[in-house]
This record gives sequence, C-alpha cells and structure tokens, in this order.
Amino acid sequence: MFIIGLMSGTSLDGVDLAYCEFRDTGHYTLLAAETVPYPPLWRNRLATLHRASAVEYALADSELGHYLGALVVDFRRRHPGPVDCIASHGHTVFHQPQRHMTAQIGDGSAIHAVTGLPVVYDFRRLDVALGGQGAPLVPIGDRLLFADYSACLNLGGFANISYQSGDRRLAFDISPCNMALNALAGEAGMAYDADGALARQGALIGPLYDELESLPYYRMQPPKSLGKEWYESEFQPLMQRYERRPLEDRVHTVALHIASRIGAVLHDVPPSEASSRVLVTGGGAHNSYLIQCIQKQTPGMEIVVPDPLVVDYKEAIIFALLGYLRITGQDNTLASVTDARRDSCGGVLVGRLRVGKECGSDAVGL
Repeated sequence: MFIIGLMSGTSLDGVDLAYCEFRDTGHYTLLAAETVPYPPLWRNRLATLHRASAVEYALADSELGHYLGALVVDFRRRHPGPVDCIASHGHTVFHQPQRHMTAQIGDGSAIHAVTGLPVVYDFRRLDVALGGQGAPLVPIGDRLLFADYSACLNLGGFANISYQSGDRRLAFDISPCNMALNALAGEAGMAYDADGALARQGALIGPLYDELESLPYYRMQPPKSLGKEWYESEFQPLMQRYERRPLEDRVHTVALHIASRIGAVLHDVPPSEASSRVLVTGGGAHNSYLIQCIQKQTPGMEIVVPDPLVVDYKEAIIFALLGYLRITGQDNTLASVTDARRDSCGGVLVGRLRVGKECGSDAVGL
C-alpha cells in the first residue's frame, strides 16, 4: 500500500510530506520526502489562531486543508507514483484532553477535494472521547517500526519518549523543546538556534533553571501530555521573568533544563527492558549541543541520531503508518500510552478506498 503522510508540528517549521510503501505493519520504504516551510502569513496565522474568533478558526481549518491538498499535488508532480491514501495529522490549535477536547485543523475533506485521493485525518479525537490524552500517537509506530531501540526520543516542539515495559508500550511528553528554544532564538532574528551556537556561548542562570525544574508537570505520573496552552501559561512566563538577562544565558539554561528532564526520564526506563541505545529524531536532533547535554545526563546509554531522513521524517512516516492501520482495520492508538478506556482505531476517512477494508465500530466520521 502506498500512503503519503503529512505532519505539521507545534514548532511551526513547516509541513513534512513522506511518501511511503508498506508491505505490512513492520516494514516500510520511504520513497520520497520533503519539508515545505510555512510562508510567513501561514506561520503567523497558526501561531495566533488559538486566540482568534470561531469564524476565523473555521476559515483557517478549510483554507489549511486546501493548502495541504495543493502541497500534495505539487509533491506528486515531483514524485509520481501510485498513492492509495493520504494520512494527515493536521496542525494542533487546541489540546485540552482533561476537558475532552483536542483540535487539529486542516480539513481532510478539502484535502480530498483538491487531490482526489482518499484521506484519513483527525486521528486524536476518538482517543480523547474514550478518556485518553489523545497523545502521543507515534508510539505504536515506534513499537512496530523501531523495535531495535530501548527507547525512542523525539525532539520536536515538545520532547516526548516511548519505550516498551513488558507487554505495554509507555509514552508521554517530557518537556518543551524546540517551542522554547526557537522562541528564544527568534529574539535574535533566527528561526532556530543552529547547532546550539547560542546555547554554547551562554552560562547557567541558576534561579531560572531551578524554577523550570520545579514545574508541577514534571512530578505528574504518565500518561500525560503537553499543549501550547500549558507552555504559554506555565513555561513561557518563567522565561519572561529573566528577559533582561543575556539571550545566550537564557538559551543555555533552557537547553540544560531540557536535557535534565530527558535524562531523568531515561534513568527510569526499566533496566530489564532497556538496551543501551536510544533513537533520537525530530528537529532538535540536529542541535549537536543539545545532544551532547543529553548524552552527559545519560552516560550509560548510547544516544543515536540516525540517518537525516529518519530524523526529519519519522513522524510523517508513522502518520502514514497510522493511516495504513486505520484503513486496514487495525488499532492505531494504544490505551497504555494515552490512558483511554481501550485501544482504538481512530481517524476520519473521506473518499473511496480502492484497497484494504473499512474500520469497524471505532471509525468516526463515516
């Protein structure tokens, strides 16, 4: 089966497109992949949409769907070949599972209308309706596609981890990552802190570090997940208290905090289950200073940064896998990860499939 996975992360880097072939649930080939940076207008619009009116939100949902559809059409011109389905994560605007609410925009019907291809989208809401966190969704892909590693660490807008404990997959968000580092780099007119250059020059701000380490979220037991609302209400105000301190010092301090939180979590991976290898992907994997900080926190483990294509497109690949599982009627969300009442097969399907079979009673939007 041939599926294009689409991913738009909280760090607003752009849209990842991954054209994948699946022979079964454990074997894939990445045929082509690209990242399309968001134009400034879309970047600014998405960054502030959580404060917009209902009409502006609905319009953005439709227009982003048409925009994503146009990206797929353009991508296919450069990478022709058979496509059975598009699997789109969309862009998260709201994530408040404690209130049974999560929202990812990028209307799948609009993507289907533009591309003429079947689309699976809105992967999170069924799990939230079942009492789960609706996140993270990637761990089932970690278990099926990257089982050779003791843990899979993703350094995206937020840092998150998944690992096997007995017969259960455990996963949760650890801390902010690129969302915080990119915001600080933006003060210097940079999209991100390339290779950790700013952080390397800085010195530790002890009080800021201690306040970040003391955030209540870190004492919560998983399953748990983070959203932009938490970042803006809990994390960002602490950084702003020290905005008069040199930028390099603030970036340095936040990088050390991220590494500390990751190290604390990796130390808790059950020794009986863990090998010595941790797979690290996401944009933060390109930040060699951050990787060095994480390695210092975990001297007994090997921090592995894989091929750049896997680093950059692992989430898009796994969302393609989630689409594959959805249209072949297999569970694609793990209750052991999200704390939902049961595993489920989530995702809204629009368009007529020519392969596979429909989901059962777990399907929504059919």
